[in-house]
Amino acid sequence: MLLDHDRLGLPLRLSLGAIGTLVVAFLLAPIVFITLLSFGSSPWLIFPPPGWTLQWYREMWADPGWLQAMWHSTRVALVVTALSVSLGFITALALVRGTFPGRALLRGFFITPMVLPVVVLAVALYALCLKVGLTGTFVGFVIGHLVIALPFSIITLCNALEGYDFALEEAALICGATPWQVKWRVTLPALRLSLFAAGVFSFLVSWDEVVVSIFMATPGMETLPVRIWSALRQDLSPVIAAVSTVLIGITLLFMLIAALFKKDDDHGH
Repeated sequence: MLLDHDRLGLPLRLSLGAIGTLVVAFLLAPIVFITLLSFGSSPWLIFPPPGWTLQWYREMWADPGWLQAMWHSTRVALVVTALSVSLGFITALALVRGTFPGRALLRGFFITPMVLPVVVLAVALYALCLKVGLTGTFVGFVIGHLVIALPFSIITLCNALEGYDFALEEAALICGATPWQVKWRVTLPALRLSLFAAGVFSFLVSWDEVVVSIFMATPGMETLPVRIWSALRQDLSPVIAAVSTVLIGITLLFMLIAALFKKDDDHGH
């Protein structure tokens, strides 16, 4: 093959390795930077830190405002994940297995929230929720985040269903299984990795969402990204770096779980 690694030659392999290292460093530098600042002893976001401390993490856990924002983000993200995967699975089944006209147009419509500017979507959702009295409510947050998360589930599950061998379902039906038993015991287990991936995407999209949340937030109901944004407008406390590091840690934890889940699935095959 033209791009066979072993045939590239030492200079080209070293060049590619150097470019890859620079790209990784460029992507990881902000994460490492904010993580180091969260352990700095200075009351300002100064780099390099003059010393090291866990004071900002203690202040974060002692502040009920941060804990309440984390709880709101977690509740919203969990509900959005459940709804996004459920609705995404049903929608993907209809789009892939349905025979009705306009499926391609409908599929494009479902991914519209991914291509629209988020601020435009946020203004539209805010106007709608304001009209029906859902601004600043838990339901309003769930609706806003679900609109953004659902396309990720639909795309993931549509791709999985397009590569799925439906002969397995026909074989189960021939063996006497009911349509519900086929879905429960054949289709869902075969798609478990894609369902899990859709869940991870949906949770992280909701967990990190800030633009829609800013429009929806009230003093009594704000998510963690909104709390961070509000705190940044007041001062540059290292507590913000500590909270950001916790957000990064949770995201990395989900990515690790997804990688382990995929590894077990690969071994199972």
